[in-house]
Amino acid sequence: MYKFLIFLCLPVLILSQQRKIEGTVVNTQNEKLPLVSVEIYNLQNILIKKITTNESGGFTLEGISEKSVKLIIKDLEYTQFEKDLDLERQEAPLQIVLKKEIQEIQEVVMTKQKPVIKRKIDRLEFNVENSNISSLNAWEILKKTPGITASNDVLAIKGSQSILVTINDKKVMLTGDELKNLLENTQGEEVKSVEVITNPPARYEASGSAVLNIVMKKNKVEGYRGILSSKYVQTQYAKGVAGISQYYKKDKLSLMGSYFLGSGTYYREGTDYVNYVEDKTRWVSTMNRKDRNKSQNTLNFNVEYEIDSLTNVSLNYSGFFSPKSFGTYHVPTLIYNSQNNVESNYITINDHESRSINNSLSFQVERKLNKKSKLTWTNYFAGNNARKYQNVITALNFAGGIPKENNFVTHDKSNVQLYSTQADYQWKNSIWEWESGAKYSFVKTNSQLEFSDNENGQLQYRGDKSNAFDYKEHNFGLYSSLAYNPGKWNFKAGLRAEKTDLEGVVSEPYEVNKNSYWKLFPTLYAQYTTESNHQFGLSYGKRISRPSYSWLNPAKSYYNLFSYFQGDPKLKATIIHNLNFTYSWKEWNLDLYYRKEIYPSMEISYQEPSTNSLIYHFTNIEKGQAYGVSVYKNFQIKPWWSLSVSENLEHNENYFVGIDGILYKNKVWNLSSDVSTSFTLDKSSDWKLEIGHRYNSPSIQGTFRISGSSTTYLVMNKKFFNKKLDASLFFSDIFKTSKEKISTRYANQDNYFLDYRDTQSVSVSLKYNFGNQAVKNAKTIKKTTEQDRL
Repeated sequence: MYKFLIFLCLPVLILSQQRKIEGTVVNTQNEKLPLVSVEIYNLQNILIKKITTNESGGFTLEGISEKSVKLIIKDLEYTQFEKDLDLERQEAPLQIVLKKEIQEIQEVVMTKQKPVIKRKIDRLEFNVENSNISSLNAWEILKKTPGITASNDVLAIKGSQSILVTINDKKVMLTGDELKNLLENTQGEEVKSVEVITNPPARYEASGSAVLNIVMKKNKVEGYRGILSSKYVQTQYAKGVAGISQYYKKDKLSLMGSYFLGSGTYYREGTDYVNYVEDKTRWVSTMNRKDRNKSQNTLNFNVEYEIDSLTNVSLNYSGFFSPKSFGTYHVPTLIYNSQNNVESNYITINDHESRSINNSLSFQVERKLNKKSKLTWTNYFAGNNARKYQNVITALNFAGGIPKENNFVTHDKSNVQLYSTQADYQWKNSIWEWESGAKYSFVKTNSQLEFSDNENGQLQYRGDKSNAFDYKEHNFGLYSSLAYNPGKWNFKAGLRAEKTDLEGVVSEPYEVNKNSYWKLFPTLYAQYTTESNHQFGLSYGKRISRPSYSWLNPAKSYYNLFSYFQGDPKLKATIIHNLNFTYSWKEWNLDLYYRKEIYPSMEISYQEPSTNSLIYHFTNIEKGQAYGVSVYKNFQIKPWWSLSVSENLEHNENYFVGIDGILYKNKVWNLSSDVSTSFTLDKSSDWKLEIGHRYNSPSIQGTFRISGSSTTYLVMNKKFFNKKLDASLFFSDIFKTSKEKISTRYANQDNYFLDYRDTQSVSVSLKYNFGNQAVKNAKTIKKTTEQDRL
């Protein structure tokens, strides 16, 4: 009988042991806190279970047999939370708010620490807020971010240069020098974190191999405050920038505005070597480019308003204006014969100027529907207007010929307009999270090249060398993703569908290119965290890299009589497959990755013996693939001394069809290394010193083989006058070792050029804080009737 009674009571006994605790951990700003330690102790103070919160700050503890336990929440940045729980009465999920060690203070007293690395299920977060590198500008911070390499001002993530750059998840319509100028004029004090997203989730547009998202700080200080800043840079020539940032916050309204004015002279050294095997000649051109820009204007404005406790609206404007950049290049070219004697020469004088105007405007509305869901609507407008003019005179002195002079003039105009609108819905609880949304974008570009020369004795317009190019692209996307975070395991999967309709019209020769296609882009993630905080992750993502609009323009942009750049209106979009395995533990971060690219597009060069021309052409190569490993670790050797190590080893392969129709394979093992050490010289004045060294071994790009390069830098910053004045001293490329050699050698192609971008520099920057720098006691916002209904 007793066996029968035990059998009847067994379900009850089992259920009595299956107690569960659920909850979410947030901070006082209601931000979800991932990777926070959650511990359960019995009444004898013995540890029963230990886990960490998931990406959404949630946790679930199951299989607890005790009726009463003690819950302890720990995180280095917050005060430890303790609570005794009666599990027979505890039914509702817990909402735990962690507070800073010093919650109510009358003024900001912050000790700069090392940057914090957080590995989330779909990205790596490099938190630089209040760190010892926040005195740098945003561009320098990017170059120090784990997983990012910078060679001659070209950013790459895991070896790929196909990157979508966003600020607060909004696309930046700038590339190259324009993007660099914008980020150099963005103060590091305003950057909260940098997110490196090698496999972007479905909510991001599918363009680009990876996403680099810069998260800016929100203004949390009541009242008015401002920052006056200036920077002087001495390279071969001088540059400078000065500006003001202003902030105002009162109750529901928050305003931010900044303006920076830059000016200076930019210099770049280069020498081209072209060997023609057909006539056994060698052409050597030396081009030292010096450009003056008297006015670089960067403007930002942001307003946020809380309509009620459920609805927030924000408006952001960003502008970059460069009214005039100008210079005159004197480029001598010597032509050597087979006996290595100069038999001919010519000199090119290139007088040019350019201007650019970039504007972007975004508007966002966020509405909480209930405690678990919200709806976000974002509109984005952007425009890019550029003008380029050049007058090129060439004095020719060829063996056996009469010395003569050639002159041509080009006017290049381009205008790009972009509009997008996106709606996103999000629902989540402590375990599940669902996102879904739709996006529509429209791009319109117009480019015109007017070419005139004196071929007929006087300067005349040449229609056969002029060109007009119009391009339109419609893109419609739908996505949905689902995340499941039961505890130690985290899972996420998403699918994005994009339809693209494009049309390109070329005037000379007249040609219309149309295309329309649907593409599916799946993403998959899995992450496991052990009780001792070892974290393993596996992810896969499919991406697309659409050609830049300027790359589609087939107009020949001449550098001189014998060299020009040309785009390709028939460029194909590149399909990219990314596979990543990650491991993190105690600030060790390791990433094993594989990348496959189908028809990657890039700039290559080829020489044309019949005309002795060197042509730079943007085109598709057959395929590319790479695999490698990245390691990052920050060692805290002493409280005042830390060491940061970032290493990336990659095997890269590019397959291209040469001008002889043969398929070639270009491959290399590439090492990118960044080692830096920082010291706290005086804690009371935040006097910091950092020394670092970056090294890039030889690499490839299509037909190019790029030599290794390195740079050594030193940065020191200190605060004065009760920490209102921040002074920084920065030495870059101390030993002038960043020069590169870019070469092409196969079949009858034999050319290379030496490139140095004037990176050896010393800079001094000053920042003065004025106005209200105090953090007042946080006011408790009374719940409105709308919030009470949630």
